Amino acid sequence: MINKKKYSQILKLEAKKLGFEACGVAKAEFLSEEAPKLEQWLKQGFHGQMSYMGNHFEKRLDPRKLVPGAKSVISLIYNYFPSETQNRDSYQIAKYAYGEDYHQVIRNKLRSLVSILQSSIGDFNARVFTDSAPVMERTWAQKSGLGWLGKHSLLISKQRGSFFFLAEIITDLEFEYDAPFSTDHCGSCTRCIDACPTEAILPRNTIDANKCISYFTIELKDEIPQVFKNKFEDWAFGCDICQDVCPWNRFSKPHHEEKFQPDPRLLSYSKNDWEEITEEIFREIFKNSAVKRAKFKGFQRNIKFLKK
Repeated sequence: MINKKKYSQILKLEAKKLGFEACGVAKAEFLSEEAPKLEQWLKQGFHGQMSYMGNHFEKRLDPRKLVPGAKSVISLIYNYFPSETQNRDSYQIAKYAYGEDYHQVIRNKLRSLVSILQSSIGDFNARVFTDSAPVMERTWAQKSGLGWLGKHSLLISKQRGSFFFLAEIITDLEFEYDAPFSTDHCGSCTRCIDACPTEAILPRNTIDANKCISYFTIELKDEIPQVFKNKFEDWAFGCDICQDVCPWNRFSKPHHEEKFQPDPRLLSYSKNDWEEITEEIFREIFKNSAVKRAKFKGFQRNIKFLKK
């Protein structure tokens, strides 16, 4: 007989041992409420040049198309809030990219978790994800009881704020499902909307990538539109403005992941240091980092755009 409650207890205990701060489980099913929202977002072109967002539409909405026979979507939170941040009088790197690329760090932990569960429970089918496939991770995290979607579209936890990664395990194993997080604790607060210098945050938790600093500095391969000149507030890779002003992030606490510790130069470099950086030094500082996604050429483009 399947003991779903016992499985959930084992899952959450082992997830905590691996450093995950929270874990919840939702039933794997078609996201009927999200389908029209996603379709409309794509039709309006809010995904910019991220054409991959329009791919695998059905898989994005139904985890059973990613893992045949899937019964559960496990959502997990992994903290990345740093103990030290950059000097504000410097070009800024989003906090999530300070250390090693989270994709590999968290994926390894997810695989370890699956292996541990299989040893404890028995064999089952599963796939692991962390921002690496057509999975609507924020929606699943909300359905798993981990938090609510803020006006900036990111998941917010009352206990942790929003400076964390989300990860998923989609499996054909049944667990005891957690209740969805049904309360929006943003209320009438509009700090993230008011603080966004490019007005990328739209009503109903919607982001227009065509105006987003993170999109421009990471995803966009063309030149950054001059209409946004002097509006980036020194962000050279990614952007944390909407999170930095969020009142819930007063509850953020420093992570304990050694692999997320930054190269000391990242914290100490001045604007002049970044402007004169060579490709060799760039590779040293951002070895195994998510910043490599922009490549040296893209990073130089961003710095050039930021120069007064």
